[in-house]
Formats: sequence, C-alpha cells, structure tokens
Amino acid sequence: MHEMSVALHLLAQLEALAEEHGANAVTEIELSVGALQGVVPEALDLAFSAAAEGTIAGGATLVITEVSAEALCRACGQAFSPDVGCYVCPSCGAADARITQGNEILLTSLECKCSEDN
Repeated sequence: MHEMSVALHLLAQLEALAEEHGANAVTEIELSVGALQGVVPEALDLAFSAAAEGTIAGGATLVITEVSAEALCRACGQAFSPDVGCYVCPSCGAADARITQGNEILLTSLECKCSEDN
C-alpha cells in the first residue's frame, strides 16, 4: 500500500519536528498532496491513523488538501491541466511539458502541544 509508506515517512518527520520543538503531542497535520502522486486521501488517512497509534501523533487530525496537476508546454508556453499520464499540450500538440504542480506531498502545517517546562 503506497499510502502506508507515505504515512510512515510523514510520521518520522512529525516525530523529528516534535522533538526539535519540545512538543509532547501532535494534534493536527495539514498536507498538500498532488494529484500525480496517486494517493487516495481516505486510504492515507486510514494508514496514518494506524501508523500513528501509540506515538506522539496518535489521535491527531490529518487534513489533506488535494492539489490539481498543472503543466507548462516547453514548445509554446501554454499552461494546461494534464490528465494523469498524458502530457500532450492541447494547444500545439507537443509532448514536451514541465509539471509545475501536482507532483508534491508537502507538510504545510503542524499543530502541537508542548510541555509546560519548554
């Protein structure tokens, strides 16, 4: 399951950030996930809940924002929204596009609780 590997990687990042900032609990995580990543948000939420159980992020809310795919034709400069796996420019027909968004998985926000003595 691709989503479980994403969840485990996210959890490792959260644990490192929480330690760095003296947090004792992670309460909310916001992610931007690109359409080209092939991540099913519901599956990622389920995988994260399972992976986070018993950790500093156990019970945290995961908020996922899906980011649409956008591309820029290198031949004519036209910006367009490609279909997954099809990067042909609808304006000139060239198959030479640069993906400008939709291929990311970004941790955009993190809410934590810190212990009183930090």
